[in-house]
Amino acid sequence: MNRKYIAATGLIGALLATTACAVIPRPGPVGNRAVPEPAKRVDVNKYMGRWYEQFRYEASFQKDMDAVTADYSLNDDGTVKVVNRGQKPNGKFKQSTGKAKIVDPTTNAKLKVSFFGPFYGDYWVLDHGENYEWSLVGEPSGRYLWVLTRTARPAPEMITMLENRAKELGYDWSLVRVTKQPN
Repeated sequence: MNRKYIAATGLIGALLATTACAVIPRPGPVGNRAVPEPAKRVDVNKYMGRWYEQFRYEASFQKDMDAVTADYSLNDDGTVKVVNRGQKPNGKFKQSTGKAKIVDPTTNAKLKVSFFGPFYGDYWVLDHGENYEWSLVGEPSGRYLWVLTRTARPAPEMITMLENRAKELGYDWSLVRVTKQPN
């Protein structure tokens, strides 16, 4: 190999690494040092559909967003199509489409989700309502938390119950950001 080829290969590698670092989300602080295993099995078909985010740990890829929704649908190959949407402070909406694959077929509660090509992150359904009216989602590092409901503006009693459940699971409530949903 000649030196120009080696230098060019090294430069391309450095550019790819720099680009990857620019698009990979930066995680927030650890808000749960002992994330529990998911509490219940997930019926994938019942989990599909629209979810409204009620609160979360703020993440760089969702910074300051409100009116956040997540839509899940099954693909023919058994993966899940994920469409996340939220409103930025300037009023414009941002949408990201990804896919998820189930990694624990015994419970269907542990998935890997990708919005960035070959990069996958954990998505654990830690708990959910018996009728899939709510869901608490996290992952093993304890840096992410999403609390979802089927309605944009659930009853205050449900919000209180979800806050208490997140705390019971070990999440630091001081890191939670409440998501505003439109009327």
